[in-house]
Amino acid sequence: MSHIELTVLGAGNMGRALIGGLLRHGMRPEQITVGESQESARTMLSRELGIAATADNAAAIRRANLVVLAVKPHDAAAVLAPLAADLQRARPTVLSVAAGVRIETLQSWCGAGVPVIRAMPNRPAFVGAGATGLFAPPEVDASRREVAAQIMRSVGEVVWVATEDALDVVTALSGSGPAYFFLLAEAMAKAGVDLGLPADTARRLSIATLHGAGLLAQSSDGDLERLRAEVTSKGGTTEAALRTLQAAGFNELVGRAIEAAAQRGRELAEQSKKHI
Repeated sequence: MSHIELTVLGAGNMGRALIGGLLRHGMRPEQITVGESQESARTMLSRELGIAATADNAAAIRRANLVVLAVKPHDAAAVLAPLAADLQRARPTVLSVAAGVRIETLQSWCGAGVPVIRAMPNRPAFVGAGATGLFAPPEVDASRREVAAQIMRSVGEVVWVATEDALDVVTALSGSGPAYFFLLAEAMAKAGVDLGLPADTARRLSIATLHGAGLLAQSSDGDLERLRAEVTSKGGTTEAALRTLQAAGFNELVGRAIEAAAQRGRELAEQSKKHI
């Protein structure tokens, strides 16, 4: 990544997660500049990480060949639109992690000819175990796509999707997905307490099970059905539990939940167009 001159616009949770991941993967602090309005965040980046940070976004992007937009979706227009002339002059790749803001909307703020890529990471990126969906329109060339993928690989797994609409499904599946697993672990812990375990014991067992199951799946060949079958002895306790879940329509319920999240993502994308 020695050829990358990176600017991160926004030093919130995801911006800091990306910076931390990139530094762990060998990017040098002098390759990174941050545009950030809050003085306390700028001071922290400078003191703790040796990262140059400024409140002047135009100055921040001056040397960049890649600009990561890591602000809240409702702040994206206010951050990008004033930079349009600078972006059109230098033509860096703009990689947006602003959830739900469509390529068409981003390009309207950046101006014609600025290559834009969208990324949908999730919260485990904060610990280097994220899952990110990426989409780029056809006019963005392979070299720019690869640089964007390198950036997002610094915080976890990366997959490309063929259409921008597919990012709504990525958002519903992996973007919101950690909350589904936390909800399941929370429900498991409560059930353990209801059946007589101390609350701390039930919580620790649920968290360790969540963590271990994820590691087991990640280190396998990815065949989730086989992994489930290997844990499910015929006539045993796991089979009894799974039979109860299936009888209650577990698969259908999960499907409806993810569809609801995807639909909400589409609605938020439509709302973002109103800022054009």
